[in-house]
Amino acid sequence: MILLQPVILSGGSGTRLWPLSREKYPKQLLPLVGQDTMLQATALRVQDLGADCRLAAAPMVVCNEEYRFITAEQLRAAGKPSGQIVLEPVGRNTAPALTLAALLAHAGGEDPVLLVMPADHVIRDGAAFQAAILKALPHAAGGAMVTFGIVADRPETGYGYIQRGAAVGDAHALARFVEKPDAATAQTYIDSGDYLWNSGLFMLRASVWLKAIAHFQPAMAQACRQAFENGSQDHDFYRVDKAAFTACPADSIDYAVMEKLAGEPALGIAGRIVALDAGWSDVGAWDALWQVSDKDANGNVTRGDVMLEQSSDNLVFAHGRLVACVGVDNLVIVDTPDALMVAHKDQMQHIKQVVAQLKAQERSEAVVHRKIHRPWGWYDSIDAGERFQVKRIVVEPGASLSLQMHHHRAEHWIIVKGTARITRGEEVFLLAENQSTYIPLGVTHRLENPGKFRLEMIEVQSGSYLGEDDIVRFDDTYGRK
Repeated sequence: MILLQPVILSGGSGTRLWPLSREKYPKQLLPLVGQDTMLQATALRVQDLGADCRLAAAPMVVCNEEYRFITAEQLRAAGKPSGQIVLEPVGRNTAPALTLAALLAHAGGEDPVLLVMPADHVIRDGAAFQAAILKALPHAAGGAMVTFGIVADRPETGYGYIQRGAAVGDAHALARFVEKPDAATAQTYIDSGDYLWNSGLFMLRASVWLKAIAHFQPAMAQACRQAFENGSQDHDFYRVDKAAFTACPADSIDYAVMEKLAGEPALGIAGRIVALDAGWSDVGAWDALWQVSDKDANGNVTRGDVMLEQSSDNLVFAHGRLVACVGVDNLVIVDTPDALMVAHKDQMQHIKQVVAQLKAQERSEAVVHRKIHRPWGWYDSIDAGERFQVKRIVVEPGASLSLQMHHHRAEHWIIVKGTARITRGEEVFLLAENQSTYIPLGVTHRLENPGKFRLEMIEVQSGSYLGEDDIVRFDDTYGRK
């Protein structure tokens, strides 16, 4: 029986989906299509595949350490909790990420087939996806490296293509990868019937990938192995060695290995293509999201409190307030608590330049949302001014903030819902709804939710400096320094 291990690559920042996608809360953590986030939908995509395949109990995820807790929480909420979340201290593209996953999968003595899936793709037809997996499985189990090629329905210039060679059972030999073409070249690819879009989905044995990466990219293989072997388990997370991984060359699975396979037959690893026609999209930008989303009679895609009049073919996302559109067409309007973006659908490629400007100006809107997720819940900075800040704080049942102290600010806490256990210096006491307390500057304190329901409270900070780096932690359930 073949062991199939789903591997979810959850890196990337999704800058073309700003302002909803941010560096520390990227698009795979967002519910862009449907109720599930893209990460959750990816984890739920692989179901029971029959008697010949044993599906791993939990997906393996490779993600940036900055959003490790929300990644773990989203998997738990989707019913796919995982103790195999590999943390990248820096992004190094997909080839090193897959190498870390293969090392972890191989460390226990087994050699599973890895189904490698980016966390930020949409696949509308789950049954067709499952069927493609079953076609690919015997090829990967036999030692081939399988890539899934998307059946193209238009001469798209924004995707790379793969050319298929001779038929091998219900797959094809991998002939070559080609770069993003111009419109005329893309049309010739479509007309030939031999070219498919490059999906970034792969299936291969862990040992086969490790052999290939060692052959084609020895420096990358060595750096990843050193980073993995010098790493350590931290609750549900595996932390690789930062220095070793930072020194690792960066490259994609395609460039590092797959494009080179056909030219190295002596290596003994065959490249295979399995065609996939399952409503796939990489949702790389807002116009792509508009294409795969359900639309009203006038071609509009909306979310939130949106009102439309004499408007067509728009994508409008509203968060927290009404967005009204009158007499506009082919626009993307995304309203968040701290940023509003209005753009024409054919100008999506320029959003990256906006994000670059924000980063150059060191503005927080490029990196984080106003609402910040933490392992214990979240907070939202709802107002701020000179020497004060107001936050709405939500603490999950049984969760606890760190035992901490501030050098430059005092805090007033007002309980809105639930029960709070407060540590303030040597005191420990409970507060219920409509009760409040004061935390003086320099006093050690902790906030806990001992109840079975969410704790909601308002925090008013006052002082000479209100930055998040004015926190001295003495004890923390989640291992943060």
